[in-house]
Amino acid sequence: MSAPTQDSKVPVTILTGFLGAGKTTLLNRILRERHGERIAVIENEFGEAGVDNELLLRSGDEQIVEMNNGCICCTVRGDLVRILGQLRERRARQPDAFSRVIIETTGLADPAPVAQTFFIDDDIAAGYRLDAIVTVVDAAHAQQQLDSSHEALEQVGFADRILLSKVDLVDAAAQARLRQRLARINPRAPVKAVHFGATAIEDILDISGFSLDSILEIEPGFLGEETHQHDDSVQAFVFRSDTPFDAARLQAFLRDAIQAHARDLMRYKGIVALDGMDHRVVFQGVHMMMSSDIGRPWGETRPRQSRLVFIGRNLPQDDFHAALLGCLADRPSPMKEPS
Repeated sequence: MSAPTQDSKVPVTILTGFLGAGKTTLLNRILRERHGERIAVIENEFGEAGVDNELLLRSGDEQIVEMNNGCICCTVRGDLVRILGQLRERRARQPDAFSRVIIETTGLADPAPVAQTFFIDDDIAAGYRLDAIVTVVDAAHAQQQLDSSHEALEQVGFADRILLSKVDLVDAAAQARLRQRLARINPRAPVKAVHFGATAIEDILDISGFSLDSILEIEPGFLGEETHQHDDSVQAFVFRSDTPFDAARLQAFLRDAIQAHARDLMRYKGIVALDGMDHRVVFQGVHMMMSSDIGRPWGETRPRQSRLVFIGRNLPQDDFHAALLGCLADRPSPMKEPS
C-alpha cells in the first residue's frame, strides 16, 4: 500500500492564545464562514467542566469533541492521540465525515507538545498534516501575560500567525510597543489585528504555515519527549447549580470578587440561569474586564444548570463557593463577601 501524500492528509489548525484572548470568538468566525466544509473541532478546557462548547455557533457540518479536566499539552495529551485516532477511523469508514480538524487549546497550554504529536506519533503523522499554529493575543493584557507566563511566551514563539484582539482597548502607542515585542519574540509570524474574530479566512486556514525546520532552529529538542508542568498555584474552580441565581446578588458577588482578586483572577466565564429569565446569560472576563450577554433559550427538555468556571492563582475557593451559594434565588440569607 502506498504511503499517504501530504494532499491526502487531513489539515490541522492549532488555535491557541492565553486565557480570554478570544479563541472561541475566532472559532465561531470560522464555523460561520465555512458552511460548505465539514470541520472536526477538538476543544480543550483547563477545568473539569467546560462552557465554551455552549458558546459555539453550530451549522450542522461540524463535530465537537470536548477534552476537560486537564491541559492538552500534558495531563490529557494521551486523550488527544486517542481522539485523533478515533476520528481517523471514522473518516476511513465515512470519507466525507470531515475535511479538517481545528484544535482549540486551553489558554494555559504550551503549543509545542501539542504540535509534537503530529511528528512523533507515527499513526497520527500518517493521517494528519499540521497546517499552522494560530495564536490570538489579547492587546489589553498581553504585556502582563508575557511578563508572568511561560505559556504565553511559548504561544507567541511557536505561532505561524498572530492575531491581535481587543486593539480598541489600547492606544496606538501601546499597540506599537506590543507589536515590537511580539516581533522580537517571533519575527516569522505576521501580526494582524482582529475585531471580534473578524479576519479573512485565508489568513487562518490552508496557509501551510508550520515549518518543522524553522521550529527546530529555535527549539532543537522539539522532537524529543518532554514533560510539561504548570504552576501549581494556578487552578480551576467550578461551581454548578440547578437552582437559578438571584440576578442582583450574583452581580454584586462578581463585582466584589473582581475588585478583590482582579490580579489573580486570570479567567472567569459561565452559563447562568437567572430567576425569572427563560434565556441563558453568558458572562466571561479577564482580570478587571467582564462582559455578559443573553444566550439561547433554555428549552423544555434540558435542566437549567448554571456552570461557572474561575481560573486563577491562589483563589479562595471555599469563600467563593459559600458566596455563590448565597446568591441562589432560594437562599434568603445575605451573601457572604469574598475575602
